[in-house]
Order: sequence, then C-alpha cells, then structure tokens
Amino acid sequence: MATSNGKSKKAQQKEADKDLAKTYNQFKEFEGQQYTGMKIGRSHKWYYDKGEWKETKATPDLWTISYGVTKRRAGKAPEGSGVPVGTEYHWYIAAHQHVRKLNANDYTTSMTGLKFKLAHKRADKDKWNISDKAQRKRLINFLKDIIVQLEKAPENLNQPPDTKAVPIPKKAPAKRTAVKTRKKVAGKRKTAPNA
Repeated sequence: MATSNGKSKKAQQKEADKDLAKTYNQFKEFEGQQYTGMKIGRSHKWYYDKGEWKETKATPDLWTISYGVTKRRAGKAPEGSGVPVGTEYHWYIAAHQHVRKLNANDYTTSMTGLKFKLAHKRADKDKWNISDKAQRKRLINFLKDIIVQLEKAPENLNQPPDTKAVPIPKKAPAKRTAVKTRKKVAGKRKTAPNA
C-alpha cells in the first residue's frame, strides 16, 4: 500500500534504515565531546540467553561476581549500521540489584544502574584504543564523579539512578579532598547488617 508520498511503508522503512546506517558513523557532539555511534537518547533492548552468574563472598558485605552469557537484540539492526563483527567493548557497570527470595532455591532479581565505556577494540586491531593504565584512570574519574553527584544530591535507593544527572568524566578532573576513614567503635568497625 502506497503512502501520501507514493512509497510503500516497506520502502520508507528501508530508506529510514539506510539513513540510520549512514548516520551511525557520522561525528556527533554531546556537551563538547565528539563521538560516533548511536545518538544520545536512543536505546537498545536485549534478551539474554541462559547465563552463568558466579559470586564469592569476600567480606561480610562484599561479593566478587562474574557473569557470562550471549545477549541477543530484541529487534533487527538496520542493515549496515553498527560496528563490524569482532569489535569488543570494556564496560564498567555500577548497579542496584534488587532480589527477593521466592523459595529455597529461587529468587527474583532486577538491576538498574549505569554502564560506562572504559575502552573499545576495533575488529581489525589487536589492542584496545587506550592502555590498561588509561582505562583505570577513566574508571577512577568516573567513580569520583559519581561520588560527587551522590554527595550533592543523595540518591533515593528505591529509585533507579538519574542517568541524565551523571556527569561525563572530564579529561582533567577537579582536585578532590581525601575521604575520612570510619571510626572504630569499641575496637570493632561498625558495619551494616548483611543481607
């Protein structure tokens, strides 16, 4: 069926997909930072296969985690868009995980939070775009900026974080003051109850 401009809906969709593919690699700007790829404000939806989540208790309140799985796009990527097959990303995820026990072996779980790109490796390259040392510095600056944000306007822990308020880490971060250490109470450190 033709639309008012004489093109079928399928032809219009194909044209729109081509535009998306063409604009994906164009330079864009966000708050003075140049970037390529998906436009700010757009989103992806993924489905995760049955994955394996492993966790090891490190302290009364701290666990180390690892998770491995294949994720699949909910829809189809526009033809010609996106990065080449074989491209890799190194992300840092800071998230709330809300869990509720259903029975002896099952829990519901949901996560909301932030995903920050530390580095990428192009499909035709053997090295990441920045060194391990530079990735570590980016992560430290990101976490410092998150701390500053939380100190200015403490987050309601029952709400997902306001991702629009998260500042982009600057290349030359402002000087920070040292964080005060916790006081010991009667020879023991005060801790929150373990969940």
